[in-house]
Amino acid sequence: MLALLVLSLMPASLSPPGTGWDKGNHVLGFAVLAFLAHWARPARRPKTLLALFGYGVLIEALQSLTPDRLTEWNDLWADGVGLLMGAVFALMVQRLAVVRLS
Repeated sequence: MLALLVLSLMPASLSPPGTGWDKGNHVLGFAVLAFLAHWARPARRPKTLLALFGYGVLIEALQSLTPDRLTEWNDLWADGVGLLMGAVFALMVQRLAVVRLS
């Protein structure tokens, strides 16, 4: 989460290369967070996903305070899509592991 925050707030000119598309970076970053959260907090998945979306809102609010970044509603959409994709992928991996173990 800290890495995502730093990458989101650093000047764009200093940012390392990403997916090549800003929204793709949001989707990828939040998909990874959702995937990791699936395993870290299995009993609280819906609440954790909601908290991670709130984290995306916080990042956008903080970006509005920086001179080099913009706050965009579409970034929040991308964050939400990433969270859903990460959660679905984690469920698929979990089910695949259960099938292989049986």
